[in-house]
Amino acid sequence: MNNHKAIVETRSLAIGYRSSGAARTVATGLNIQLRAGNMVCLLGSNGAGKSTLMRTLSGLQPALSGEIMIDDRQLGTLKPAELAQKLSLVLTDRIEAGNLTAREVVALGRTPYTGWLGSLTKKDHFKIAQSIEQTGISLLLDRHMHQLSDGERQKVMLARALAQDTPVILLDEPTAHLDLPNRVEMMRLLHTLARATRKAILLSTHELDLALQTADELWLMHPDGTLLAGLPEDLVLSGAFEATFARNSFSFDRATGTFIIHQPLDNAQIYLEGPEGPLFWAKRALQREGLGISRYRDAPCLIRVADAKNGFEAEIIFQNQTFKVSSVQALIVQMHLLFPSHGRSAAS
Repeated sequence: MNNHKAIVETRSLAIGYRSSGAARTVATGLNIQLRAGNMVCLLGSNGAGKSTLMRTLSGLQPALSGEIMIDDRQLGTLKPAELAQKLSLVLTDRIEAGNLTAREVVALGRTPYTGWLGSLTKKDHFKIAQSIEQTGISLLLDRHMHQLSDGERQKVMLARALAQDTPVILLDEPTAHLDLPNRVEMMRLLHTLARATRKAILLSTHELDLALQTADELWLMHPDGTLLAGLPEDLVLSGAFEATFARNSFSFDRATGTFIIHQPLDNAQIYLEGPEGPLFWAKRALQREGLGISRYRDAPCLIRVADAKNGFEAEIIFQNQTFKVSSVQALIVQMHLLFPSHGRSAAS
């Protein structure tokens, strides 16, 4: 990753707002780099300053201090037309494109090169066609924007950004209005595009699990105004990821890269063993029921999960008795019979 050229670089950057001569600092001392061919996910809780950073990097909001370099040029020295050839921006707001077709919206990406009244050249048509192919929207081109689904509109706006042919693309919450399949598809597409086009792609997102799987790098914004950057795996293993999102109502499992909503009880009495796949789902179901999972094999109850071809199988060994179950639901029912004073049954 360090061999890739840094297209965006900040030096001692401070971001925030000025009002009536006074400054409110959101984050300071930011020294970060966005490299060619990398997809970076900007993560943080609400109010941590993600939108402020995105707006500052895109030139929509002035920095309080420090420098922002884009392609070896200071951001503040770039004229609007020059900046539009260096950086494209896709905002989270729902797209209001009037009665334009998807084809016409994508073509607007060439405006920095043609001007509002300019005609499209052979190169412009090539860039438009290329962006259409890269995003797979050829079947949408003759439909009007208001006829498209949220996922389709978002792909069209991404195609417009690609047609703009900038080395940097910033996206503010690109999955905000999408359902799960489209969120997964958008994150996968952005990662693929960063690799294929060698563009630097930065997106702010709340999709923590998808960011861990697809991002080349994470930028973690903490509410105290600090930012940590690094590979997802390093930030998870160091504890920085879970510290950024620490809450009393859930914990982060470094082993699986997932959040656990209901924390295990202190008096954990169950030990799980077996293949990783079914073990994960059994553990999650037990924790949701408030049944504590022990790290030690000498726990009072042992559950051996089997790798069934279709479905789920497990053996429960408790007080020299063995119980066999063939579904996760049957496992939960049996566990509440064995431990009636724990989990959900304790509240009934």
